[in-house]
Amino acid sequence: MSKKVVLMQGNEACVHGALYAGMEFFAGYPITPSTEIAEVSSEMLPKIGGKFIQMEDEIAGIAACIGGSIAGKKSMTATSGPGFSLKQENIGYACIAEIPCVIVNVQRCGPSTGLPTSPAQGDYMQAKWGTHGDHPVIALSPTTVRETFELTVKAFNFAEKFRTPVILLMDEVVGHLRENMEMPEPGELEVIDRKRPQCSPEEYKAYETTEDLVPPMADFGTGYRYNITGLFHDETGFPTNNTQVAGKQLDRIMNKVEKNFDEINIYEEYMLEDAQYSFITFGGMARSVKEAIRSLRKNGIRVGAFIPKTVWPFPEKQVQDLVSKMERVFVAEMNLGQMILEVERASDQRSKIHGINKANGEIITPEEIIKSFMEVYNA
Repeated sequence: MSKKVVLMQGNEACVHGALYAGMEFFAGYPITPSTEIAEVSSEMLPKIGGKFIQMEDEIAGIAACIGGSIAGKKSMTATSGPGFSLKQENIGYACIAEIPCVIVNVQRCGPSTGLPTSPAQGDYMQAKWGTHGDHPVIALSPTTVRETFELTVKAFNFAEKFRTPVILLMDEVVGHLRENMEMPEPGELEVIDRKRPQCSPEEYKAYETTEDLVPPMADFGTGYRYNITGLFHDETGFPTNNTQVAGKQLDRIMNKVEKNFDEINIYEEYMLEDAQYSFITFGGMARSVKEAIRSLRKNGIRVGAFIPKTVWPFPEKQVQDLVSKMERVFVAEMNLGQMILEVERASDQRSKIHGINKANGEIITPEEIIKSFMEVYNA
């Protein structure tokens, strides 16, 4: 039996993926180029008994999203650059309070309000370091409409399994792209729900250290009473100034992500089997890079690409191994050089690494990529 094939926009696929994963609550504030995510959510959630609420601003949007998750509902918010900046304090709150939620950032050109309808990838470092302090970060970046659906499901799965906020780092190219895609059947993609307590309410400790480092999370209103705070806290959730307790808590929330890196790490290797040269790129830029690779190979140049779909945590070992095998590596990104810093950090062969960058609100075309490549290739 053939699957249903639909013509769908990236932002629309994000909502369909969220619903597939079990989203029941969306709170946000419309902002270009993510607005369609709010619009489609407002149309579809009421049909399944879910709730959509447009808040007064971006800060309230993520605050309500956190509240929905505490109440036991899989929750999502969506925004773009300026709104993502405003959400940072509450992203840190969700990290330390261990509240699962999905935050979609459809990147546009900045800084500040910048170019509202133009593509960019300038929020790459912000996704990792936007909020203060050391904190766990999982960020996924799709390259196609179908991947947007699938990685939205993954984002919810990681949020629920590891009890942490997860960022879906899209860009305007993918968000506003329309492509044919096969709709996954129910049960085709794995859907994970959070672990809930099996003990009595009297025995429950919301932040106990478990074997998998992820304590069960009780829904507010079900009789399990516990404290939630942005302060460092003990196993009951109440604030503590004990530095040993604080250190153990921080280690646990970091390790629950870092020790599961192999499960979280998603990437694509494109024509790397015989490659002498490689691109590293992510998100919408992968489309230009792949077209450039096809053109270069027609001229006998053996080139491929490594495309992280999990952009945080950064795939250091894979990148280190890749750089060691290649004659040259080119990092193509719609910013002035952010992912390249991680590539250089992962490798001790920096002389091999070259950046291809643009940050004026235009995509880097395959022709521009080929030109930059050939300048190094012929040098």
